[in-house]
Amino acid sequence: MKAIIQRVMKASVTVGDETVGSIGQGLCVLVGISRHDTQREMDFIVRKILGLKLFDDESGNRWKKNLVDLDYEVLCVSQFTLESTLKGAKPDFHNAMSPDRSRGFYNQFLEALKSKYKPEKVQDGAFGEYMQVHIQNDGPVTIPIECVPTKPEDNKPAKGSSSEASKQGAGES
Repeated sequence: MKAIIQRVMKASVTVGDETVGSIGQGLCVLVGISRHDTQREMDFIVRKILGLKLFDDESGNRWKKNLVDLDYEVLCVSQFTLESTLKGAKPDFHNAMSPDRSRGFYNQFLEALKSKYKPEKVQDGAFGEYMQVHIQNDGPVTIPIECVPTKPEDNKPAKGSSSEASKQGAGES
């Protein structure tokens, strides 16, 4: 599972002419789900989103507060293209979870985020729709997070990733 976390002044998602999700100051999170992701990876990403210290404190000291500390909002956008690999110049999406499975997984992810924070502070886009994401990045601050799933066939962490999850273990925050 991958998340591109952006500190924003505001962000919104539109489908056609309709705004389907909108936040003020907080985080915009682009979420990619791999075909091997489980509850373990989901829990890790939720902890990171809520725990990352990306904001200044009251005295202006950098990297001291997270969005929970400041009662900020989060806008999540499902983005299967995060799970792409390149074959020459063409993206290949075989690592992404299939749309029928990922819809339920993404909805569980949103519910987990809402249950650990405040449901009214969590917005999202429109799963599977062609969306326009409007982001006013603050800083800019953009943090990629990845939790490499354990492959079911060998029960070992996937190789080739220098992700934070591989370094720390998904059980830590």
